[in-house]
Amino acid sequence: MDLIVNGGKPLSGTIIPSGNKNSALPLVCATLLTDEPVTLHNVPDITDIAKIVAFMTRQGSRIDWDKAAGTMRLDHGAFKNELVNHELPQDMRSTVLLYPALLRRVKKIVIPANATGCSLGVREIDPHLEILAKLGAVIDESEPLVIALPDGFRAARHWGDYMSVTVTENFLMAAALADGESTLINAASEPHVQDLCAALTLMGAQIEGAGTSMLRVRGVKKLNGCTARISSDYHEIVTFLALGAITGGEIRVEKSLPQHFDLITRAFAKLGVTIEHEGTTAIVRRNQSLVIEEPYTTNLLAKIEAAPWPYFSVDLLPLMVALATRARGTVHFWNKVYENGFSWIPELAKFGAHILVSDPHRITLFGSKPLRPAIVDAPYIIRATIALYMVAASIPGRSMVKNADTIRRAHPRFVENLQTLGAEVEWK
Repeated sequence: MDLIVNGGKPLSGTIIPSGNKNSALPLVCATLLTDEPVTLHNVPDITDIAKIVAFMTRQGSRIDWDKAAGTMRLDHGAFKNELVNHELPQDMRSTVLLYPALLRRVKKIVIPANATGCSLGVREIDPHLEILAKLGAVIDESEPLVIALPDGFRAARHWGDYMSVTVTENFLMAAALADGESTLINAASEPHVQDLCAALTLMGAQIEGAGTSMLRVRGVKKLNGCTARISSDYHEIVTFLALGAITGGEIRVEKSLPQHFDLITRAFAKLGVTIEHEGTTAIVRRNQSLVIEEPYTTNLLAKIEAAPWPYFSVDLLPLMVALATRARGTVHFWNKVYENGFSWIPELAKFGAHILVSDPHRITLFGSKPLRPAIVDAPYIIRATIALYMVAASIPGRSMVKNADTIRRAHPRFVENLQTLGAEVEWK
């Protein structure tokens, strides 16, 4: 679907963010580690979760999902411990997060060896296979790959090549029920990983080091049911703050996460935007200066670099790129993770933005250039698609962001929320 945008109007109002999809996906998968009922609150109504729920239901799970209330109750007591031909559904990118629980239940799964990933780049499965093998799985390197768990998970020590969120989450789920104490060095520490640690702890897991790059997990015999809450989506919080800043409006986002905002606030400040917090409400005031902050080292450009947490989040970088198109000055952006993280920049240029692409990971943006309405094609990258909308919303006139429905993978009520802020935008 396409987004039709009549831009040039300040967006103002109050928003309550949805639950973090990057927390919800692993938490829903982790419920398969127990036969006792689990209740999750603040579950976002997004397609990836709907696909996982449909798969679990086909396998016999009882799932009651009140989408209006954001509450989900899951009971896997009747889950069939057998998959058709041992194969997993292949239409879900999040299938990888089912590996630990399914291995424990069905003992063997079959997966394709050639992962394709998304527009950001190839999402390899090798790190997942490596960590599962360390923890007791047996890999048959045929095509398709067969992963078996004949004797249950066993404790292990592993030092990852890089801080992978989903590998860390799979380690946590497998190690929680492994025999002995496991250690992961170079672990991811994003807020959604911390959410999973908290939920598993409520289920009876013994985890040390949540929020750090080293995790220790002492395995237990079984996990219990629990009630857990998915935290607010900090991506969505930043999205609406950036929309307020780029359109000159004032937006308040309730249920924010100020403990995670130190570096995010600094990134905004580099582009001349002040973010405030009143308790757990994040605020961007109207008519920010939007002047790029010059570094004290005068022969260098201002720079925002993104890498795995606790660096500035790579997923948020497109929002800063969009905001910089309206700021006076020049700024350098560096995506240290994805080889195709800036593949959408030619679409941004259609609005008139001046951007120099140095290589797949680095760009220089010359801000405050005259912009014009445009028809642009959205990539299959959630935040980049939103960045294109942001720029369109700041330009008087009619623009179109084509194939923008990837936004719905993370933001179930994105357009409705925008309309409450005064935006003239609709799906077509």
